[in-house]
Amino acid sequence: MITEGAIPAAEGFEGRLFVPDGDGRRGAVVILHERYGLVQHTLDLAAKLAGDGHVAIAPDLFGDWAGDKDALRRGDVRVVLPDAKVSEVIDRCVAYLARHPRVAPDRIALMGVCQSGRYPLVAASGRTDVAACVVFYGAANDRDWGTAAEQPRPMAQIVGGVRAPSLLVFGEGDHTISIDHVRRLRGALEDARCSYRMRVFADVPHGWLNDTMPGRYRPDEAREAWAYLLAFLDDVFERAWPGDGRVRWEFSSDSGTDYDFKKNRRYE
Repeated sequence: MITEGAIPAAEGFEGRLFVPDGDGRRGAVVILHERYGLVQHTLDLAAKLAGDGHVAIAPDLFGDWAGDKDALRRGDVRVVLPDAKVSEVIDRCVAYLARHPRVAPDRIALMGVCQSGRYPLVAASGRTDVAACVVFYGAANDRDWGTAAEQPRPMAQIVGGVRAPSLLVFGEGDHTISIDHVRRLRGALEDARCSYRMRVFADVPHGWLNDTMPGRYRPDEAREAWAYLLAFLDDVFERAWPGDGRVRWEFSSDSGTDYDFKKNRRYE
C-alpha cells in the first residue's frame, strides 16, 4: 500500500507526496514533471517509485502560472521558468523531505524528465546534500548549452558544480536530442570529473516512458529503463556508489551504423 497526500500549503509549493507503507527511513526522490505540468503521468511515476520502496514527491512547477492549464496539458503552450525559481521549489522539496520521519536525509535524489531534465543538475550544482541526479531525455538540447534570461548559466558551467552521481537516459530515435548532443553532455561530465551512468536505448523515440501517449510509449524498453533506474538508486542509496574519492563513468549506447538524427520524428 502507498499513502498519497497533498503538500501542506505552509511549505510554499504545491505538489503530491507518496510514501510506501512500512517502518524505517527510506531513500526519496523529487520527481519533476514534463512540459505538460503535473499531469497523471508524473503522478503515476511517483506512485511507482513509492511502490518500489522510495518516498516520492512531485511538485507542481507551474502551480502559480496564470495561463491556460488545459492548453498546457495538451502541449499547445510551453512555459519556461527561470532556473532560480525552479531551484527554489526543489530546495523546498529537499528541505521538506529531509524533515520527514520516513526519509533518510542523506538519500535524496532529484529526477527530471524531458523539459525538466536540466533542473536536477541546476539544483544540484554547488550542493553537497543531493545523493543523485536522474535525467530522462533532457538537459542535452542546444538551448541547454546557451544562456538566456531564464537560464543564465550554460550546461557546461552547471555540470561543473555537480558532485552527485548522475543517471542519464536517452533514446536513439529522439527527435529533440541527438547522439551528438548526448556525447557533448557526456564530455562535460567527464571534464568536470562527475560520476555518471549513461545509456542510449535503441530505436526508442522521445518520451517513450510515457504510457499516456500511445504513439511514444514503448512498454518493453520502459520496463527495462525503470529497472535501470531502480538499480542505480539502489547502488547510490545502499552502496554509496561510486565510493568515496572515486569517479566512475559508465556509458552504453545502441545505435545503427546508418543513424541519421534528421530522420527521427515526433510521436504523440
